[in-house]
Amino acid sequence: MQRRNNLTHLILAVIIVFVLTLLMVCVNIQAQIVFSSERDGNWEIYMMDADGRNQRRLTNNDFAEWEPSWSPDGKRIVFTSSKSRLGKNRDVYVMAADGGNPRRVSKNPFDEWNPSWSPDGERIAFTSTGVRNIAAGFWRIYVMDTDGKNLRRLSNNDVDDYQPSWSPDGKRIAFASWRDGDHDIYVMDADGSNQHNLTNNPGFDWEPSWSPDGQRITFTSQRDDRNWQVYVMDADGQNQQRRSKNPFDDWEPSWSPDGKRIVFTSTRDGNNEIYVMNADGPRQVRRLTKNPFGDRDPTWFDPAFAVAPFAVAPGNKKTTMWGWLKQVD
Repeated sequence: MQRRNNLTHLILAVIIVFVLTLLMVCVNIQAQIVFSSERDGNWEIYMMDADGRNQRRLTNNDFAEWEPSWSPDGKRIVFTSSKSRLGKNRDVYVMAADGGNPRRVSKNPFDEWNPSWSPDGERIAFTSTGVRNIAAGFWRIYVMDTDGKNLRRLSNNDVDDYQPSWSPDGKRIAFASWRDGDHDIYVMDADGSNQHNLTNNPGFDWEPSWSPDGQRITFTSQRDDRNWQVYVMDADGQNQQRRSKNPFDDWEPSWSPDGKRIVFTSTRDGNNEIYVMNADGPRQVRRLTKNPFGDRDPTWFDPAFAVAPFAVAPGNKKTTMWGWLKQVD
């Protein structure tokens, strides 16, 4: 009996050590921000830790590449590139998170950009001209599978619709549109139905980004000054509030995975650099990049909030680790 108890205690000890090891691995994995930069002569995709350290280049060629967006599991990055037709058109590409295996997924003779990964990891929403010459047609929002198949148009108006952003539950898409005589933030169901205006403001509103809990949307607006500033509103368009206040341009806002901070691009130090501030309360703005060339298009990823192998469901505050190990309220 004593030997059996000792064996049981040993097994429990091994399990506890294993769980603690996994927890330490989870803690030690750094949150990452992917962005685009022209610091090496042309626009390329870069990555850095969430505190601005360890900046490194992911793409390296003679073509312009920008607008990166994470897959929900953090294993891949979708981005815009001009490489396929020597800069004559923009296309949507997907690569591994370390920059490996880039491949073109939009294969149409049109300009296609603003890629945004769906929360289920199965689709990519993007903007397309639908014509060979960008000056000859309207921008519209499309969706496709991550391999480029099952292409579908979601918006079909004789105005520009662009910059799609998925809601965390995958049921809605926020976007910018010029359909009411000025630029506003709109929302529609994921199938393109039920499109309606959220901002209804005579100022220029664009660049929407959903908060991780789906309750708010951050966006860029020119409504209060002649320069761009970052705003936040409820998901139904109510309670619109300005979050950045300075005489320079602040734009391209994107939420941190925990919903507590907003990363954005600003010209407040003379050129485009990437900054972060609190989403609520004191702004506490902090610069993450510092070089004489432009940095922009920041998008945040944190393994602790990923769909797989880590996952967080913000609605009920349950965290799942490795899918089988443990669930914590």
